[in-house]
Amino acid sequence: MTEKIKMGSILIQGSTLMPDSMWLESEKCLDGWIVVKNLDGIRLGRKVREAGWTLSPIADEMQATAFGLDAGKITRRAIQQILAKLKPAKFNCLQITQVALNHFLGLSHVSVSAHAQHIREPRVSSASKLAVA
Repeated sequence: MTEKIKMGSILIQGSTLMPDSMWLESEKCLDGWIVVKNLDGIRLGRKVREAGWTLSPIADEMQATAFGLDAGKITRRAIQQILAKLKPAKFNCLQITQVALNHFLGLSHVSVSAHAQHIREPRVSSASKLAVA
């Protein structure tokens, strides 16, 4: 888990619709979420815009800290805390902005920071609908 999730990692909800032209190499990382292996946040935003879709920020940076012995498990726990805080918000993408692993008296703790975003198809305005008809 710690090898997969690092600063710049992108997590996308598994049920998210994506542009047909956008292929993502990914791996399951949390229940219902995948980690994108071939893109960072900047390149993801560029590809989404090139496809005519939007990538919108949803909330300010969220942070969580978890303690334990296994770095992978506590990283997962910290990300799950962030997802739980954001649950009421409608989002399907999470960009990890920081992962800091520290040790104190034999106990590890991980601090994770992330930004929630939402990938969506463009909305067709009523003016566009009339012009097509």
